Amino acid sequence: MSDSIVCRFVSMIFHSDATSFSVGRFQLYEVEERQMIVTGYYHILEADTLYRCTGEYVEHPKYGMQFKAERIERVLASDEDSLVRFLSGPLFPGIGKKFAQTMVNVLGTDLLDQIRQNENVLELVPKMTEKKKKSILQGIAASENQLEKTISFLSSHGLGIRNIMRLDRVYGEKALELITENPYRMIDEVDGIGFATADKLAMSLGFSHENPVRIEACLVSLVMEMCMSTGDTYVSYEKIKPALEKKLGFEIEDFDEILFSALSRGLLEHEEGRIYHHSQMNAEKAIALFSSTFPLVPLEPYDTKKYMEELSLFQDSISIHYDQKQIEAIDSFFDHDLTILTGGPGTGKTTVVRGMVNLFRELYPDRMIACCAPTGRAAKRLAELTKVECQTIHSLLKWDLETNTFGMNEESPLSVDCLIIDEFSMVDAYLFAALCKASSQIKKIVIIGDEDQLPSVGPGCVLKDLIESNLYPVTRLKTIFRQKEGSDVISLAHAIQKRDIEHLKYTGDVAFFECSQYDIKSLVLQIVQSALEKGYHLSDIQLLACKYSGVAGIDRLNAALQECFNPHDPLLKEWKVGHRIFRENDKILQLKNQIDDGVYNGDIGLLTEVIDPDEDFNHQARLIVDFDGIFAEYTSESFQNITHAYCISVHKSQGSEYPIVILPIVPEATFMLQRRLIYTAVSRAKKSLILLGSKELFEKAVLKEEKTLRHTTLKERMNKIQSERIFALE
Repeated sequence: MSDSIVCRFVSMIFHSDATSFSVGRFQLYEVEERQMIVTGYYHILEADTLYRCTGEYVEHPKYGMQFKAERIERVLASDEDSLVRFLSGPLFPGIGKKFAQTMVNVLGTDLLDQIRQNENVLELVPKMTEKKKKSILQGIAASENQLEKTISFLSSHGLGIRNIMRLDRVYGEKALELITENPYRMIDEVDGIGFATADKLAMSLGFSHENPVRIEACLVSLVMEMCMSTGDTYVSYEKIKPALEKKLGFEIEDFDEILFSALSRGLLEHEEGRIYHHSQMNAEKAIALFSSTFPLVPLEPYDTKKYMEELSLFQDSISIHYDQKQIEAIDSFFDHDLTILTGGPGTGKTTVVRGMVNLFRELYPDRMIACCAPTGRAAKRLAELTKVECQTIHSLLKWDLETNTFGMNEESPLSVDCLIIDEFSMVDAYLFAALCKASSQIKKIVIIGDEDQLPSVGPGCVLKDLIESNLYPVTRLKTIFRQKEGSDVISLAHAIQKRDIEHLKYTGDVAFFECSQYDIKSLVLQIVQSALEKGYHLSDIQLLACKYSGVAGIDRLNAALQECFNPHDPLLKEWKVGHRIFRENDKILQLKNQIDDGVYNGDIGLLTEVIDPDEDFNHQARLIVDFDGIFAEYTSESFQNITHAYCISVHKSQGSEYPIVILPIVPEATFMLQRRLIYTAVSRAKKSLILLGSKELFEKAVLKEEKTLRHTTLKERMNKIQSERIFALE
């Protein structure tokens, strides 16, 4: 049985004029952040165009998972397709694609008019129930007039129902009029719609490739795209024009006029030859303003005598006596409004935080304290160690997924007196700005993070900028306290931190097996099998990798581990999504925040149940995943939010710890291997670390810094506004 994928052609990797054999890179339509290599006999395709590839998934021994296409055809929208999408959308609960297609097959493409004239025609559809009939009639009534026209029109031009409903919330009955006039306005006004989606609609509507509105929209999107790629918060003026011309594929004569238009409309900001996306400039300004005014009202002074007494009592209660640096950190927390605590694994950061929380409660019993972290796993780990309720930052700020807005803000500030933020190296400028805007009532903040870990995925290097601003006291913990299982891992992490090649020891809790990258898969399977035989569970073992593709990439290792440790079994239900097979008992990774379900980016759970369409009243497949007692449900609209978690990226592992970590070091990932990434991966291991591959490459990576440091102006902006404030006071 052939497989089928819908994907957008990106670029040709190889093409033979003689045989027409081609290797192309495609963007998966259902999972936009993932790409797929498609091989087969086909000619040069049209860029950014949607195709349906029919064939089979194959695992190349060198390059990993690919799709071998027997046939490639352009995807053309039809009235029937639009109608099925409409009837299986959110307006019609209980009506899935399968039943919607049946309705169209029986009644034809004019079924809506038929139903309006005589609702009894629904009785002609097989398996029609009263519940389904009611859903259909209510859905048609709710979609009357303009919304139905909007859905029908935009569906026929390739927009999904989720995006259409977003447009309806923003534009209402004027949606069709506004969007057909300028589809590119959606990029700025509707969250979740980017340049690619708007451009697809614009091209379908007949917009010219050289339309100034299109070029401006591409320019604004490109600035943000470049910042996301580099981690910088701005792009230099000199780099933008050539990058834009490369993306569009033609020269731009009136570039400065188009740039001026974007600047005058506030979509971009200019400052001394630097071009900012408005969201990044606003984020830096919000953080800088907050730093100059925080706190608006400080906490009342504490009783120093009681502080010393409570500190002594707490140390006795946990049978630990803080060293000088740890005492310094706790003193700094109480003596300053905002303080920063940094240090590597095993240096006692969490023990210090426990002391801060305990003493704060004793000294300020009527004050509210809150703890937060960027990821769900980091928040849970902090809560377990400190015995304090801890939330993700998104949850604390009441983030709304659909609109990408925060419920807690300047108008609705957090009702908290003291805020502790853990794993701060993962926090980008945009998220910290949102937190600053909601913190007008907060009187004390402590920021905790490891300055040597990978920076945030989003633009900015906020922890580094805060430290280097010299505006806040910083306590660096360096003494290693953990002298038990896992201490060899910590010693290795600190040697990496110091770039000390001579003290990279692979003994005790650390093992290094040198091998070819082509032997990684078989060796991983042996190691995991051995760990399971010793009593460990798959949830205790985390395989980390640097990239998705390749012979030792995440996709291939996930497939291999699933095949070995959770193979096909007639007793286990499964469901295929693209090249992945989700099977009951699979280890699952959450890829995006689903705040309403209580699951977050980076959470790992167990697939407990697969419900196929024939068993579901909605006639759609559902996957149920257990995240440590929190059950989340996934359908075709949210399958892209999860993947297998047998092997995950180093970035996704941040904020988590695992008893056993396995880390391949292979040549195909050389371009990504640098000290921060290696240090971050190694410090995820709580008990044991197993390194595989090239020891020479590993040691080179330890000495290798990031090729380019992130460029931001946050530090300068903070210092400038602070100086201006001091000058004004004088």
